[in-house]
Amino acid sequence: MDHYDSQQTNDYMQPEEDWDRDLLLDPAWEKQQRKTFTAWCNSHLRKAGTQIENIEEDFRDGLKLMLLLEVISGERLAKPERGKMRVHKISNVNKALDFIASKGVKLVSIGAEEIVDGNVKMTLGMIWTIILRFAIQDISVEETSAKEGLLLWCQRKTAPYKNVNIQNFHISWKDGLGFCALIHRHRPELIDYGKLRKDDPLTNLNTAFDVAEKYLDIPKMLDAEDIVGTARPDEKAIMTYVSSFYHAFSGAQKAETAANRICKVLAVNQENEQLMEDYEKLASDLLEWIRRTVPWLENRTPENTMQAMQQKLEDFRDYRRLHKPPKVQEKCQLEINFNTLQTKLRLSNRPAFMPSEGKMVSDINNAWGGLEQAEKGYEEWQLNEIRRLERLDHLAEKFRQKASIHEAWTDGKEAMLQQKDYEIATLSEIKALLKKHEAFESDLAAHQDRVEQIAAIAQELNELDYYNSPSVNARCQKICDQWDNLGALTQKRREALERTEKLLETIDQLYLEYAKRAAPFNNWMEGAMEDLQDTFIVHTIEEIQGLTTAHEQFKATLPDADKERQAILGIHNEVTKIVQTYHVNMAGTNPYTTITPQEINGKWDHVRQLVPRRDQALMEEHTRQQQNERLRKQFAAQANVIGPWIQTKMEEIGRISIEMHGTLEDQLNHLRQYEKSIVNYKPKIDQLEGDHQQIQEALIFDNKHTNYTMEHIRVGWEQLLTTIARTINEVENQILTRDAKGISQEQMNEFRASFNHFDRDHSGTLGPEEFKACLISLGYDIGNDPQGEAEFARIMSIVDPNRIGVVTFQAFIDFMSRETADTDTADQVMASFKILAGDKNYITLDELRRELPPDQAEYCIARMAPYTGPDAVPGALDYMSFSTALYGESDL
Repeated sequence: MDHYDSQQTNDYMQPEEDWDRDLLLDPAWEKQQRKTFTAWCNSHLRKAGTQIENIEEDFRDGLKLMLLLEVISGERLAKPERGKMRVHKISNVNKALDFIASKGVKLVSIGAEEIVDGNVKMTLGMIWTIILRFAIQDISVEETSAKEGLLLWCQRKTAPYKNVNIQNFHISWKDGLGFCALIHRHRPELIDYGKLRKDDPLTNLNTAFDVAEKYLDIPKMLDAEDIVGTARPDEKAIMTYVSSFYHAFSGAQKAETAANRICKVLAVNQENEQLMEDYEKLASDLLEWIRRTVPWLENRTPENTMQAMQQKLEDFRDYRRLHKPPKVQEKCQLEINFNTLQTKLRLSNRPAFMPSEGKMVSDINNAWGGLEQAEKGYEEWQLNEIRRLERLDHLAEKFRQKASIHEAWTDGKEAMLQQKDYEIATLSEIKALLKKHEAFESDLAAHQDRVEQIAAIAQELNELDYYNSPSVNARCQKICDQWDNLGALTQKRREALERTEKLLETIDQLYLEYAKRAAPFNNWMEGAMEDLQDTFIVHTIEEIQGLTTAHEQFKATLPDADKERQAILGIHNEVTKIVQTYHVNMAGTNPYTTITPQEINGKWDHVRQLVPRRDQALMEEHTRQQQNERLRKQFAAQANVIGPWIQTKMEEIGRISIEMHGTLEDQLNHLRQYEKSIVNYKPKIDQLEGDHQQIQEALIFDNKHTNYTMEHIRVGWEQLLTTIARTINEVENQILTRDAKGISQEQMNEFRASFNHFDRDHSGTLGPEEFKACLISLGYDIGNDPQGEAEFARIMSIVDPNRIGVVTFQAFIDFMSRETADTDTADQVMASFKILAGDKNYITLDELRRELPPDQAEYCIARMAPYTGPDAVPGALDYMSFSTALYGESDL
């Protein structure tokens, strides 16, 4: 009520006009008032989580006085001053006195200075004024109110009891029977009234006071000894204590309000439990997917063929393109749901949600980190394996070519070296055989490089773990064994020919010269044919240009080679001419070599044919490398735009989240517009993914035109989506907190301005010292003494429950909003339970179904079932099970 007529005001304030005359209190009265008024204040202050010890000291700074008025009035006073100076204390006390005066109360001789100075009589007078206004004035019984109404109520309630005659608020209560009668009238099971004796006031008073404190939640405001030992107990103390009985027993009409409050708590509990179940399921599904995916990414078992490895790479691309993005969104949504749930729990003054073991957000982040760690090296391993297999295929083909050429050359050489033809040869034939053998040795030496190359290639295939290494090793070993045998046979034949050489004197030098020049030339042509047919693998324009340059240099040597060929053929023609001229019996063959002019011409023609083929292959490879370079530049052109764009957007989102332009709804709309523009940018990312896939299909492994890889772009894009979603969620939670707590936009701006001022590094969080400075700037009394440090530690445990060392803006406004919280507390809900229970300590199931909506009642009964103790009344819910089910063991 905000207005009262003058008659009502004069009636209820009449005792206050006598206050000046009562300044010199009887010491016994002062003691009674101290105890009673202190207990009465604490019965209300405990609802705000505090209390007083010394009534004239604890109200001096005005803070607890303002808090007391807010609790008993249900209204918000002006913001208190947090300073410790006298002027701050006087200001706070004046705010409290002004509020009392605004309720139509006339304050007589009570000033803020006396309260701040600790004047006990003035302080007691002020508290008595508050008790009259807020605890006694509104009492109304049969058109009588305030003191007269309370007295009439006591007389009516105690009328049936013998030895009880309530005529006033002092002597009538000395024997204690009046207090016991009031309790027995409303809760007869608590006191056996028939056993009480009028001549035992101490027992009567202690019985009433103990029962009221234990079962009626009425604190003990008086001492039995003080009342019995005083000729006339203090009227104000008695009235204050009796008014508590009135309010305790006259609350039946509040049952409907209590039921509604319980319904609200149950509805919130149901909604929060559904959010918890959704979180648990989503977390389980995501962790299970990670558990299945990580072993696949960690599997580094290589395939034997390029086709199989390329299929593995394609499977990984499908995973990155199709399977992972939805899981990224699920992870982001999981974090958003978790933050929203925690915000709702904080707003309901409920304990924070603790997911099942292993399903914390941190656990999911750790599992996700393990997934990305496994993923990070998987694609690189695949590409390395493809390069290795490509290299292996190239080396294996090269080994087969060289081995085939060498095996073709060695074919029949062992049989030739084992011939005994020199035994029946003529002198000229022996000489010819010796020269022929020298030419063979020259040829054999020329093939030494090829054998070493074959062995080196086989060794490299072994080192690269070629799957068909056993076959390669067997073939290489056979070639090496045969080569060693050829060497041994060659040495043995030379020794035989040298033994015969003493018997031989002549040799055809011309054939010898032919053989010596033909063999290297023939070997050169074979090497040229081998090089012209050699496969090549390049990755850049520069590499193909190097091969082209080498090929051009080779073509430049062809004229000199042709001159050598003609010179060799000229020697053969000269031999033929000599044979024809001098009729030499040479049987038309060169005894020193098997290389014929026809063979030289044939190989020369083959070399001439291979040259243009080589030209064509190099030209096609050059064209392919040009196409690869175009793909590199095309990718780089887009990546060099998208990369900086993502970074710019990240910085803009960060600025939006800490700036104070407009309302929270304006910031939310702005962020959602940013989110829409970011989502609309997705086709460019997809286009870049397409270009990246073309690059990978072309087996391009590096790009000098950009520092951005597709992995960088993917990670940046995922971080951008996650950041905008988290930022939007933070603003939504701020709106939820603001609306739930009744915080104005100006307060939100003030909170944001203070937070931003101390957020020096613009990180969006405050360290402990920054947060402490911010609280001091807002008027919090946090000194460097032990008491201040303890208070700050308590605040940090609220805003940083996980002890991560920083305070977010959401935690900051949650804490600030708690100062003005107006939600259903555990005490309120449990008080509602007591109202519904009435004289009992339990509620029957039928009563609960009658007071609550059907779905809420059944939900409540289901919640209570696991907590009902063995001593519970059948078919009923007791106080303990009700409190435990709604608020947990920690709130009992």
